[in-house]
Amino acid sequence: MRLVIHDLTEDNWEIIKQNYSNDRIISDHGTIHPCIGCFSCWNKTPGQCVIRDGYENMGVLIHEASEVIVISRYTYGGFSGFVKNVFDRSLGYVLPQFEVIAGETHHKKRYTEEKPFTFIFYGHNLNTEEKESARRYVNAVCTNVRAYVKEVQFVEYDGQPVTEEPISATQPAKTVFLNGSMRSENGNSAKLALQLGRMLRQDYQIVELKKYSGKMAELLSLLAGAESVVLCTPLYVDGLPSQVIRFMECAEHCSGLLSGNIYVLANMGLYESRQLVNLFSAVKQWCHQTHCSYCGGLGVSAGELVGPLMSFIPFGFGTTKAIAKGMGQLAEAIRQGKECEEIYTEPYCFPRSLYIAIANAGWNRAAKKNGIRRRDLFRQL
Repeated sequence: MRLVIHDLTEDNWEIIKQNYSNDRIISDHGTIHPCIGCFSCWNKTPGQCVIRDGYENMGVLIHEASEVIVISRYTYGGFSGFVKNVFDRSLGYVLPQFEVIAGETHHKKRYTEEKPFTFIFYGHNLNTEEKESARRYVNAVCTNVRAYVKEVQFVEYDGQPVTEEPISATQPAKTVFLNGSMRSENGNSAKLALQLGRMLRQDYQIVELKKYSGKMAELLSLLAGAESVVLCTPLYVDGLPSQVIRFMECAEHCSGLLSGNIYVLANMGLYESRQLVNLFSAVKQWCHQTHCSYCGGLGVSAGELVGPLMSFIPFGFGTTKAIAKGMGQLAEAIRQGKECEEIYTEPYCFPRSLYIAIANAGWNRAAKKNGIRRRDLFRQL
């Protein structure tokens, strides 16, 4: 049986559902919760998400499917907010442990199969560059979830009309950091944002996206009054987390509301910061759609190492030396209201092999702490 993941409206699904009558269907019922970055699907209930909302078994469903078919609105080079949410919640399909594949760090397989994925993107007048962006993204996704791309299709469709909402700007700080992590102040995104704020040496404000669930108009009103917005976000499944994409979709529907400079401060658990390229590309495409000024930013790899070290080692020394240099460049660009190149940084003088060894051993300790055996981390459901 195939697994079909789609974001179509009920009316549009009715038109094509006869083509998938014998398949298992995953669609948006308005109940899905974003991934909270707790890693419980790896170290507490391996292979299964702890959030019980009907989408907790996505990793198992992918495993059981003969093929996965993804139907998504083309959204900034990748999936719509809902489809990305499903992928974020499928993390248990792979293992937490790392290995090097084709020169890059990726997660090990939980299951042995070679899973085929077919992607169907729909949008209006998608150009060659946009199609290539989507292909690049799904290839990265499948590389990381240890599957392969069977086919990528593009379908012409106008989509839903853009709606204008009556939102007026407030008077926030000159620079607003939008923390897109569901881990809020406990996550690496928050730690890096705080460090950047200290280096900025001017008025700034940190806003938690998590606190504006269901209050998007209020959040957009706040951001609309800022000269610069720094999007602080982790990498989830090779792209922006679903909650950040949903925010972007809402902002796009309020066309012209945001007008300031947009910077990115991104972090990831994988070692090679170049794997953040699709995330930067998505923000750039979103800025084009919303008529904001995309001004580049900083990508930080090995976040689960860098974040904790920032609490023990003076920032800018040892492992954080390259990150501090890049953050200084970003802070200077924000102060001057200028563009910054996309800066990609790894831990300074910290070899990848050592990072992988420490990370893999860490999962064994986490299993013991949570009362499960090491071998349970590798269980197949």
